[in-house]
Amino acid sequence: MADTLRMALDELAEGNWDAAHGIVQDDPSPEAAWIHAHLHRIEGDLGNAAYWYRRAGRPVATESLEDERATITRELGG
Repeated sequence: MADTLRMALDELAEGNWDAAHGIVQDDPSPEAAWIHAHLHRIEGDLGNAAYWYRRAGRPVATESLEDERATITRELGG
């Protein structure tokens, strides 16, 4: 996993949503878009989350937030 994406997930784990968002919002990769979608899902902005899931090339998540975060970490090699 890229260091910046790991930082975003670490910030999120610490409860720093804004810091995590700041990291992924300028990264054009599909992996960052997936984390970005997850962040907006946490926020409750499901319309914005859906946009970022599309950018990531992934279906909108329906699993719990914790399970999705674990999936992101596992699939991105964290």
